[in-house]
Amino acid sequence: MKLYYQVKRQSKLVRLELRRWQVARRWGKEALEKAPSIFGNAIPKAGSHLLIQVLLGLTEIGPFVDPGLPPVNRFEGNTRLEIPERIAELNRMRSGEIRYGYAACREPFVSAITGPGRASVFIYRDPRDQLVSHVFYAKDIHKGHGMHDYYNNVLTTMEERLNVAIEGCNLSGLGLPTVWERYAEHFGWFERDDVLCVKFEDFILNPAKPIGEILDYIAGYGVEFSFDRPRAIEIISQAIKPKKSGTYRKGQPGNWKAYFTEENKRRFKAVARDLLTRLGYEESDTDW
Repeated sequence: MKLYYQVKRQSKLVRLELRRWQVARRWGKEALEKAPSIFGNAIPKAGSHLLIQVLLGLTEIGPFVDPGLPPVNRFEGNTRLEIPERIAELNRMRSGEIRYGYAACREPFVSAITGPGRASVFIYRDPRDQLVSHVFYAKDIHKGHGMHDYYNNVLTTMEERLNVAIEGCNLSGLGLPTVWERYAEHFGWFERDDVLCVKFEDFILNPAKPIGEILDYIAGYGVEFSFDRPRAIEIISQAIKPKKSGTYRKGQPGNWKAYFTEENKRRFKAVARDLLTRLGYEESDTDW
């Protein structure tokens, strides 16, 4: 099976060269060489699949390439890559290529993601909705997830599972950070002028806003799009098809209210510090 995935990988790399040739032919070799690579970054279960759909929509309006490769954290067959291998994947990105993955704001990721000719869009989501999505994903969708057996065979209620997701766990063979720790390692992206941070909820409620921000951000790298702004936003909006994602469940803002008990709220407020006000989801971290 390992040989199968290696062969599959090589075939994708060959196909990538063909795709680069097609993009150069359509938009011009010089335009492709000047275009930045674009990395879509996220916290897991915070909208990464929606973001990559949006970013790949850029291939319809400018000199960008869909490499057809897995997220930089994974190899073929959904095999987890270690940090040096992830950095190698990021460094492999060439002009105009669009990929996605999950990278905290620390070295060596910062140097691999940012810099001349490197664009990056970071998507974030209401931590409460992210927690609910995480639990359903680990419990029902991804049977190979590290928390799958624990959520199914040890814990018996959604309240218990959410409490663990909020507070984290450090059991034998299991490791899950607290909700604060999960987000805190990404705070640095918000402080960088060369990284664009966008809200998951905006893509659901008012997609023209974040798509317009992405267009402006990419245009700042000297890219000229082939359509005017309204038409470009319309084209990229059509690329958003959440149900085509294998991890799609609901994705509706505020869905956490259907699952959080008063005990979940109490524990979240005790652990999450100023997370909700820092991210702009509440006016108070305790009064909600």
